[in-house]
Amino acid sequence: MTRFAPLITVAVAAILSGVPNLSHGSEQELARQALERGEIRPLDQVLRAARERVPGEVVKVELEREDGRWVYEIKILTESGKRREVEIDANSLEVLEVD
Repeated sequence: MTRFAPLITVAVAAILSGVPNLSHGSEQELARQALERGEIRPLDQVLRAARERVPGEVVKVELEREDGRWVYEIKILTESGKRREVEIDANSLEVLEVD
């Protein structure tokens, strides 16, 4: 049984890696893998694009899969104290929506 343990671990990891939102750690791993595959841009580029559209302090960042693509949801606190949300395509850096 011991010699099969690594194979079982690899099989379970392979199965779990395809399932989104399992835990905070697995979400980070999925994001890292997407970055390595070139599916998403580095966070500094995404934040720059968001701040160009809505200047202010970034207070929260979320990365989600929506309709088959990665989308960053970035919450920004403006100088006037208003909270705005910017949705950006994580690959193209296209601003999808500003609330």
